[in-house]
Amino acid sequence: MGNKPHRAIVLASAVSANLAGGTILGIFLGGWIDNLLSTRPIFTIIGLLIGLAAGIYGMLTTVKKFTETGDNKE
Repeated sequence: MGNKPHRAIVLASAVSANLAGGTILGIFLGGWIDNLLSTRPIFTIIGLLIGLAAGIYGMLTTVKKFTETGDNKE
């Protein structure tokens, strides 16, 4: 990343937002379904796992796009 330290900060922010956002959204949706169906905590756990998977997928695509368009355009 060389002389562009702000790019590293942007990447770190995007990665953490993907991981945290997917996980939190999955937990809340799973908890909502658990409350709706009175089944605790199975859907919360399922939502957590799906949210983690979505967050990791989002993180990988973000890193891939970042490295493809990264420092080669100087």
